[in-house]
Amino acid sequence: QVQLVESGEGLVQAGGSLRLSCAASGRTFSTYALGWFRQSPVKEREFVAAISRSGDSTYYADSVKGRFTISRDNAKITAYLQMNSLKPEDTTVYYCATSLRRLGFPHVGAYEYDYWGQGTQVTVSS
Repeated sequence: QVQLVESGEGLVQAGGSLRLSCAASGRTFSTYALGWFRQSPVKEREFVAAISRSGDSTYYADSVKGRFTISRDNAKITAYLQMNSLKPEDTTVYYCATSLRRLGFPHVGAYEYDYWGQGTQVTVSS
C-alpha cells in the first residue's frame, strides 16, 4: 500500500512557474516508478511525465517537454514536478501516481499505475 499526497496548487499567470510535490508513505519509495498525470472534467487522464525508480531515467509528453521537469528525492520520499513557461492550456488537476512495474519504463498509460494521489489544481491565467 502506498499513500500519496500532492501539494503546490496555485494560480499563476501565463509564462509563470509552479512546483508540485508528491509526498509518499507506505511501501519503500525507491521500489516504484512515479508518474504525473493531469485530467480535466471533460478529458481522459493525460500522461505528463514519468521517472524511474532510481531517478536516472525520465520521460515527458510532447506537450510539456522542455517546460516541465520531473524529479524525485528518495531520501525525502518525495517527487516533484517543476513547471515553467506555463500556458493557459496547462490548467487542470494534476495527479501523481506510482507504478510497481519493473519492466517497460516509461509507463505512460494510467492503467500501468497502482496508487494515486488526490490531485492538486493548477490554474494558469492568460
